[in-house]
Amino acid sequence: MQKFLLAVDEMRKLSSGFELADLFPSLSFLGGLTGLTSRLERAHSCWDAILNEIIEEHLIKSGEGKDMDELIVDVLLRLREDKELDMHLTMDNIKAVISDLFVAGTETTSTFMDWAMTELIRHPHVMRKAQSEVRRYSNGGTGAQEWEINKLPYLSCIMKETFRLHPAAPLLVPRVGRETVDLFGYAVPAGSRVLINVGAIMRDPKYWDDPESFRPERFEGSAVDFKGANFEYTPFGAGRRICPGMAFAISNIEQWLAPLLCYFDWGLPDGRRAEELDVEESFGGAVSRKHDLIVVATPYMPAM
Repeated sequence: MQKFLLAVDEMRKLSSGFELADLFPSLSFLGGLTGLTSRLERAHSCWDAILNEIIEEHLIKSGEGKDMDELIVDVLLRLREDKELDMHLTMDNIKAVISDLFVAGTETTSTFMDWAMTELIRHPHVMRKAQSEVRRYSNGGTGAQEWEINKLPYLSCIMKETFRLHPAAPLLVPRVGRETVDLFGYAVPAGSRVLINVGAIMRDPKYWDDPESFRPERFEGSAVDFKGANFEYTPFGAGRRICPGMAFAISNIEQWLAPLLCYFDWGLPDGRRAEELDVEESFGGAVSRKHDLIVVATPYMPAM
């Protein structure tokens, strides 16, 4: 596990770091001089070895014919042997899927939780309203169950507003223009790398009232959702290149955030006031808090 976590952290740092050759391809030779190229190769080799271990473990279990529940890796390996599929799955395809499941969304999801709890603590009235909703849903905080976000409309609004103010990736994954276009008088040549600043769009006063404020109520009765159908709200991107982990991330978040609000009351240590909580950002693979969020959790005791 330690080896896995170190590999994920190294890949996160490398993927979010600045590389001059991305802007000036003719300077790609600098990677060899700075050691970046060898660092990338070591990270790739380490991660590939981890994936090989995972796949080998499942191949051995499958070969032994043990009666066990089929996991996603087993399904992929079985499909790889299916000759009737139109597209043949390669081992590299399987490794890519495993990488997505393990890595994609882990940092962004944990970053979201940090920001959601930050904003809830900074806005106690929102926290109380959300806790009231989830505790009603769970019979006063006494039951444990799967949380269904469609039955928790205010929690859904909180999730949407958190993604609006604190998108994990304010600049979407780069696109490449397929043809030359004229944009507000600027000629953007075909082949240009294009980055869309959804962070700025989702704080644009042209589309949002009081855009710098955390107001989940703005989404009440609104048809705006995560699916990228609204230009002003695309935290996961849009179209064919929308984030493939969107549904996975949202499902995870609702299953984590709802019980945290249901079964605990939250505050700051050492008598600090909510308005003293900082919101400084640190940019990496995701835009996270610059400083760790330290809070005090008190188990909620429902009135008998």
